[in-house]
Amino acid sequence: MKSRVQSLVAFSLFGAMAACSTEPTAPALSARQDVVQASSTTGVVVYNNIPSVLPGNVLSQGYQCCATAELGDNISFGGTARRAKSATVLMSSWSLRSTYPGADAAGYSHPITLNIYAGSHPGGVGTRGPLLATITKTFLIPWRPEADPTCPGGTAWRYNAVTCYNGFAFTIEFDLTSIGLTLPSEIVYGVAFNTNTWGYNPIGLPGPYESLNVGLVAAPPTVGVDVEPDAVFWNTKIAGWYSDGGAGGFGIFRRDTGWSGYVPAVSFSAYAFPTTSAECKNGGWQSLTRADLTPFSNQGDCVSYVQNGK
Repeated sequence: MKSRVQSLVAFSLFGAMAACSTEPTAPALSARQDVVQASSTTGVVVYNNIPSVLPGNVLSQGYQCCATAELGDNISFGGTARRAKSATVLMSSWSLRSTYPGADAAGYSHPITLNIYAGSHPGGVGTRGPLLATITKTFLIPWRPEADPTCPGGTAWRYNAVTCYNGFAFTIEFDLTSIGLTLPSEIVYGVAFNTNTWGYNPIGLPGPYESLNVGLVAAPPTVGVDVEPDAVFWNTKIAGWYSDGGAGGFGIFRRDTGWSGYVPAVSFSAYAFPTTSAECKNGGWQSLTRADLTPFSNQGDCVSYVQNGK
């Protein structure tokens, strides 16, 4: 089988690379610093492979173009915080407002679902456990900037003096506090949404969501572990696009190999509860919380909670 970068990824990401001979590596602009924050009183990052500063665009997996309903990965978390706080997903928008002149200038609304499955490998390595939680949120999806005629081909937008892109990278964030989930140390997650003709419930109408993708990265996570860097979990209706040619089934959310490290870019944060007074010291209280998710006001407040439960 050909490398996923040479075949599927090259196809689904063509627009991201067409404007330049290679994927640009120019320094990211400070204006794109809209991704993941480090630990705070509201949570601790337990997994992250999203770039600390976003470039104008990233390699991405198309859903409409590639008959996709869901894409995700098998990951394990770092640290000890496990009460789910939030999940951030890197996306790529290729839609132009000029294509939809009557639409809101800020973007268009589209529902996206995050599924969290157990990752205990009940059937062996590469399998997933039962669904633990699902959350759907309607996000405002930004338009890709309009084309700059000075870019090669005249269809891409200009990011800076040397770089042009055909897509626009941005992030979405799911608030997970409402689901009350204590995360296991390992999960399989999936990002799902519907397009014109694909998804779990196809919309049946053309729209800007046909050019909405999930962002991919090749770099290893800075927090946590990607259990299989060469594999993802994927649901596509095209049997031949799975590495095994569909022998393991198609149109189902399952493991697929041959991705050469290009996996979805996400970040998960969680709350941590103190169990010893020592954890409260040296600023540790700032990244801890009570079981009811209220933060501590200082070190003494944290120590008192450990000793007295309040």
